Amino acid sequence: MSEADAAPRRGRRRKGEGDARGAILKAANAEFLAHGYDATSLRAIARRAEVDPALVHHYFDDKGALFMEALEAPVRPQEIVARALAGPRERIGENVVRAVLEALESPATRDRMRQLVRTALGHDFAARMLRQFVVREVLGRIAGAIDAPDAPLRATLAGSQIVGLMVMRAGLQAEPLASTPIDEVVARVGPVVQWHLVDFGTREALDTPGAMSE
Repeated sequence: MSEADAAPRRGRRRKGEGDARGAILKAANAEFLAHGYDATSLRAIARRAEVDPALVHHYFDDKGALFMEALEAPVRPQEIVARALAGPRERIGENVVRAVLEALESPATRDRMRQLVRTALGHDFAARMLRQFVVREVLGRIAGAIDAPDAPLRATLAGSQIVGLMVMRAGLQAEPLASTPIDEVVARVGPVVQWHLVDFGTREALDTPGAMSE
């Protein structure tokens, strides 16, 4: 092994594998809570954790993945993005809504979601961080992938629907929405998200639940 190869390995093990990863997660949690999602950088997290920035990338693919683990967020953005883009363009809105709802179905996930929502409702920075994350890591990636005009605005508008749905259904468990079958919620909310993200069809389609899937 060359000296160049040995250096990064020594850097990764400086605190011990478990200690380093735990220190990064703790530092990430503190940075996200202090500065919000958008303003937090991996380099700042590394500084707080007192590790080499390369070590952060060694354990976590990107900032989104680190965020999910640091705050134990229940929805995996890469899975939702993949599912949304796997189907036909005219069903992206429905696919996004269905993926989110299905991710929130397990009791353990719902419990964690309620915790996140209570924090978000009680602290402006937490609510802002949740919105930033959903818009940047989920809907922003989808809008960018389909090359939608005004992608940031479209992602933000769609995010208002998705975050609201997560809060009302899984966080506050507001009835009758909390117990409405997934298919019906998809039929009602999917066209709205579709309009914001893709601009498919006409505005009249929003007046008829499920019209865009017929």
